[in-house]
Amino acid sequence: MTKARAMQPLASGLADPVFGSQIVFRTVLDALSAPGKIFDLSDNLAGTPAKLPPAAATLLLTLADYETPVWLQSEDQETRRWLSFHTGAPKASAPSEARFAVIDGAASSARLGDFNLGEDRYPDTSTTILVLCDALEGGLPVALTGPGIKGSTRFAPRGLDASLWREIADNNAMYPLGVDLIFVAGSQLAGLPRSTQIGGGL
Repeated sequence: MTKARAMQPLASGLADPVFGSQIVFRTVLDALSAPGKIFDLSDNLAGTPAKLPPAAATLLLTLADYETPVWLQSEDQETRRWLSFHTGAPKASAPSEARFAVIDGAASSARLGDFNLGEDRYPDTSTTILVLCDALEGGLPVALTGPGIKGSTRFAPRGLDASLWREIADNNAMYPLGVDLIFVAGSQLAGLPRSTQIGGGL
């Protein structure tokens, strides 16, 4: 096997690394400040690994670096090599060691409680988890209340295991501890911080 066949070219990262990352970071802040609201990141990527949805890839390129271990539920050589090349992020050997993680919302191999939930003095050290969905609309609706929401709002990502919502409710009941979640599907994302309360559809 030739070297060219053994090692596939790396997918490109952000089309504009400086300006693009600023846009993405601002979008993440907006998403976590407005839980359940859907945002789009369609114009920021020049390329992505086959097994990593565009929104998840864009978020990792912006948020991860050499000091932030990343845990991937579906490890594959292409994604890990791409992530290491573009961000320098090390591999988290266990969910509890991850600063960022990517899980399959339909069948996660780790429970939310397995990740870093933060500490009383430093709750912001908890893991931020990217939850892969089929879509961010058309699924089982739940009611969201809390900071950033006027009254309540409905959020209905599609392709999630129903038990995940129970885990999320338990996670958010631990506030200010607990993980923050960013739901992703294709080029779209929606934030669900640990300060949000979950009701309905459980």
